[in-house]
Amino acid sequence: MSEKRLPGFSKRLSDLLPDFSREEAGGDGLFRRGRDGVLDILTPRDRKSDFIVFEDKTLCYVKSAMGYPAIYPLREAEFTGSADAVLMDLDGTSVHSEPFWIWIIEQTVSRLKRQTFFRFEAEDEPHVSGHSVSEHLQYCISKYCPEATVEEARRHYFEITQYEMNEIMQGRGKRDAFVPAPGLKEFLLTLKSNGIKLGLVTSGLYEKAWPELVSAFRTLNLGHPFDVYDAVITAGQSLRPGQAGTLGELAPKPHPWLYAETAKVGLGLEPGSRVVGIEDSSAGVLSIRLAGFPAFGISGGNITRSGIRPLLAGEFSSLDELLPLLSGRKRI
Repeated sequence: MSEKRLPGFSKRLSDLLPDFSREEAGGDGLFRRGRDGVLDILTPRDRKSDFIVFEDKTLCYVKSAMGYPAIYPLREAEFTGSADAVLMDLDGTSVHSEPFWIWIIEQTVSRLKRQTFFRFEAEDEPHVSGHSVSEHLQYCISKYCPEATVEEARRHYFEITQYEMNEIMQGRGKRDAFVPAPGLKEFLLTLKSNGIKLGLVTSGLYEKAWPELVSAFRTLNLGHPFDVYDAVITAGQSLRPGQAGTLGELAPKPHPWLYAETAKVGLGLEPGSRVVGIEDSSAGVLSIRLAGFPAFGISGGNITRSGIRPLLAGEFSSLDELLPLLSGRKRI
């Protein structure tokens, strides 16, 4: 088995083991190695998913802090030639904003604990970035304030977010909250001039993602986001009393739906189109791969720490390094 390429992976088992561990059981006990055709069970370092390997397929069991896990097939996703469409993440990939959003969650925990000052530990970072707001808050409650509820935490989170976002839009808020990634403007305009469709995909809810995107475009003097992007998909609106919301809090990254919707509905792409995704987080990389597309990683996020690197078609330190590959001027 160690010399055989695994279904859905581009590497042999022996090459995966530095990032994955082999488990006897997975999927919260639904699968066991050696039973019902299960050849292996692989779990990345962050333990947020299990890969159930059969002779002819690999299933990915996505765990859920909210109590709603899901199982998806991990399909082959090779990148050849230039891209027809590029789907890219917002936070960390297009705009450097993760410290700001982690700061918002820290303020939320501070309120829940009734403390004037609170800071996360280094080990908390993979659990408070890249996933949905509710997933982040559930983690914080479980570790730091088990007497609180997700509903209470969400109320504080959105009160803080609404205030801070309004301050930023008025020019009074936290400085350098949303810094465009180096080379973002050239990256977007070059791909667009080559006829490549562009989609922005974020697990952030609309009320936090849209002001962030508008702020970044103002900084770059790029005009309106829809002058550049062909589709922008967020996790929807927040669901609070008196408001209509969506299922975005239960089905964001690492689930495939945001990337799948951007490609199929937002861009109208047909099967066989050369679609690639760009991410800096483990949740985003898994989302891209489960949607059936090859994923490219941008350094600086939690991809390496999570152990999800074997799912990448390639990893780059910046967008400008990746540009020649996507535009067909360079091959892997």
